[in-house]
Amino acid sequence: MLGWWRKRCLPPPIPEAQWQSVLDGYPFLQQPTPAASQRLRLLAAQFLADKQFHGAQGLAITDEIALAISAQAVLPVLHLGLRWYDDFVGIVVHPDQVVARRKAQDEAGVVHEWEEVLAGEAMHQGPVMLSWTDVQAAGASARDGYNVVVHEFIHKIDMRDGAADGCPPLPARRRKHWAATMQPEYDRFREQVLIAERFSGEPPWLDAYGAENPGEFFAVAGEAYFVNRERFGQSFPALLDLFDGFFRRDPTLL
Repeated sequence: MLGWWRKRCLPPPIPEAQWQSVLDGYPFLQQPTPAASQRLRLLAAQFLADKQFHGAQGLAITDEIALAISAQAVLPVLHLGLRWYDDFVGIVVHPDQVVARRKAQDEAGVVHEWEEVLAGEAMHQGPVMLSWTDVQAAGASARDGYNVVVHEFIHKIDMRDGAADGCPPLPARRRKHWAATMQPEYDRFREQVLIAERFSGEPPWLDAYGAENPGEFFAVAGEAYFVNRERFGQSFPALLDLFDGFFRRDPTLL
């Protein structure tokens, strides 16, 4: 029945058939232990109860859409808790990618205008926008380390301290360690992207969009970490350890 997850004040259990369908469609959601699997399912149900989904451009929000997004959205906070997402309620889902008009003024005072194609976007203390086409394809795109839902929700984690700077809210000592680990990896990645684009070098495995700034690098690296851990660890062993520590994932179980 459409909207079963809206029926009660307390989060109802996700029906077995629908949950299994999500796991079949997005294999990276499979967890290493029964306890972790159950926690993912419970968090997804709570997320469904807490958030408000809105379809854009005539898209009707179905159980399939809401559950697919919810299960992927809670993956980064599986061991952190949903409090990391308590600064917003709205999720806007478009049928496909959207074109956004941008305007910015440079240091010389010149105003630049351009169009940007978006599969997703996260606003500080505001809603998250997602393309259903990209969400739906996440099972196949995991081999390339691509996942728009995880990407945007890592932005939400990053912005908890007010800035999408590539570092989540951390105590000073841990923040220093985070920066000392991330910055060299970001610099190395930017150089690889630059060589690939200008000198026909080997393109990086990660989405080149991560070279835009440290915030995008964190989101691009984070999505790859969650959906293709093995391949990510081969390319970024230092970040694998860093992310395991922050996201509280036990590598002995993975």
